[in-house]
Amino acid sequence: MSKRFLYSVFTKPWKLAVSDLADYVKRLGFNGIELPVRKGYQVEPAFVAKGLPNAARVLADSGLKIFSVAGPTDEATIAACAESEVPLIRICVGIEGNRYLAEESRRRKEFDKLIPLLEKYGVKVGIQNHCGKSVANAMQLRSLLHKYDPKHIGVVWDPAHNALNGEEPEHAIDIVLPHLCMVNLKNAFWKLRTGPEAPYAQWQEYWTMGRYGLASWPRVAAELKRRNWSGVLCLSAEYSDQGAVDRLVPEDLSFARYLFDSA
Repeated sequence: MSKRFLYSVFTKPWKLAVSDLADYVKRLGFNGIELPVRKGYQVEPAFVAKGLPNAARVLADSGLKIFSVAGPTDEATIAACAESEVPLIRICVGIEGNRYLAEESRRRKEFDKLIPLLEKYGVKVGIQNHCGKSVANAMQLRSLLHKYDPKHIGVVWDPAHNALNGEEPEHAIDIVLPHLCMVNLKNAFWKLRTGPEAPYAQWQEYWTMGRYGLASWPRVAAELKRRNWSGVLCLSAEYSDQGAVDRLVPEDLSFARYLFDSA
């Protein structure tokens, strides 16, 4: 796998047996996956020590790699990632209450305790920005993570959540680039939830194809290539029309390959 960009997909929509999942992802044309380590999925947290290495072997037989997992950051999961040669655990960081800086400080103390385990096992935690009551934009990611070695804690940058927060992608990439370890690819726009008779407007996210949301995938691709970044691009397979996932994922993969693999 010496290509500049590798294509992964978050397999949350598909609760298939691991062998069937491997066959399906291979047919779609991905290089590997992000696997949810969650209750009800192929690998559950209580059985991660055996389940994750087994899943990695099945996927490897199909020429696929588990590039990342979305799951807990306890020692059992970190150790299983090391054994399975999974380099990254992706998490989002929620902000409880209205005191952002105090919550950031509390979260940083949690990360401080993780560093010895991450060093011991050679696994990285990647923090993804997420709109709402979370670490939401590039500058918040930088504030939270700037003191950490990127080999321990990195950034999984999500341009869709970035765009929902109104941040320019070129600025965001410049801010997170020293810690950037993976890029999530999906897209969304704000949709009016209330009618004209409502006393005030309420909005919600609508998850759509890569071509149609607020995040400009062409600008994201151009800037990452201009900055000579290489790594894993993970399609999140998140759509408000959940019944269309199997149709939309290959279309988004084709669009991503056109943008990122072109000269």
